[in-house]
Amino acid sequence: MSTPLSIGVIGSGSVAQGAYLPLLTTLRSQGKVRRVVVSDVRREALDIVTEAFPIDGVTQDPYAVIEDPDIDVVAVLTSMPEHAALTKAALLAGKSVMVEKPMATTLEEAAELLRIAETSPGHLLCAPHVLLSPDYQAMHRAIQDGRIGRPTLARARYGHDGPSWGAWFYKVGGGPLFDLGVYALTSLTGLLGPVTRVTALAARARSERIVDGELTKVETDDTYQLVIEHEGGALSTVTTAFGMQRYKSPAMEVYGLEGTVQMLGDDWAPEGLELWTNEVGAWQLFDSASRNWPWTDGLTHLIDCVRNGTEPYTSAAHAYHVLDIMFAALASAESGRVQTVDSRFVPPLPIDEVEGPHRRSHDRVYDGTN
Repeated sequence: MSTPLSIGVIGSGSVAQGAYLPLLTTLRSQGKVRRVVVSDVRREALDIVTEAFPIDGVTQDPYAVIEDPDIDVVAVLTSMPEHAALTKAALLAGKSVMVEKPMATTLEEAAELLRIAETSPGHLLCAPHVLLSPDYQAMHRAIQDGRIGRPTLARARYGHDGPSWGAWFYKVGGGPLFDLGVYALTSLTGLLGPVTRVTALAARARSERIVDGELTKVETDDTYQLVIEHEGGALSTVTTAFGMQRYKSPAMEVYGLEGTVQMLGDDWAPEGLELWTNEVGAWQLFDSASRNWPWTDGLTHLIDCVRNGTEPYTSAAHAYHVLDIMFAALASAESGRVQTVDSRFVPPLPIDEVEGPHRRSHDRVYDGTN
């Protein structure tokens, strides 16, 4: 195990304050992190995090973090429009980068990031990190082991009433598909493989919102329904919106010719699995192995990879493919036509099948008894 790393955080808003900075505080106590530097263009935000967390330095210039020769890993936690430019600069500076979703707001920017990452000495890891959760891994293992037979259909959803902060959520380039639907698409493509075609309907449920205490015009659609064809022949649907008040149904269901497997809760905060097999003839409930799993786990995983000299489990090519699906969905909603998706990626095997350094000790995989 190598020495602790120095981490640069760009963006100190609610995501940083509520999740990533507490995580880095824990990782510091575990000896994995030795220094944390935070950047935000807002001085008041830096004052808040300096008081609340053990921060070693702050700056209003994000490029000062990127150019710091002592920084090993950069976490890009800004609003969506800034993700690509900051990630590009950090990769070119030789840093490993964890970027929040989506990796970019255009396919051209995302493709450029993939090209740069191929030759950069650092890793590129893109949120969301749902493939790392033990419950996702258990669901993946159940499908891979043939417990439900050949998967033919699936559905996933993630939505809420919409953020009350950040007007950019409601501008072009924002919206629930890029903010929330990305989770469901990442999970479904991880389980069922890449997508070949997508069709979508979109609507705008509200024309105005109160955001940051001000009346704001909604300039992008806030309600989506997607129908997807996977390369292997399975069909799936994704429901996402900034207007869903509550729901109780499972985050994901995958239907096979011999059974059904469901993930309870949301895929970023799973609460266990339910499994039906024709062989057993009854529903089996499996308690969650993810109760202590944080959705920020990708940053921990990236830090471990850098320290151990190993490759990340998840790939930037997967994140690019999901972005490709989302842009195809936008085009379908606008044109009323089915859209093809040309990009591909290789879904990773369940973690227990990945040899050596990728295997993570806290993952519990489905074995039919746990």
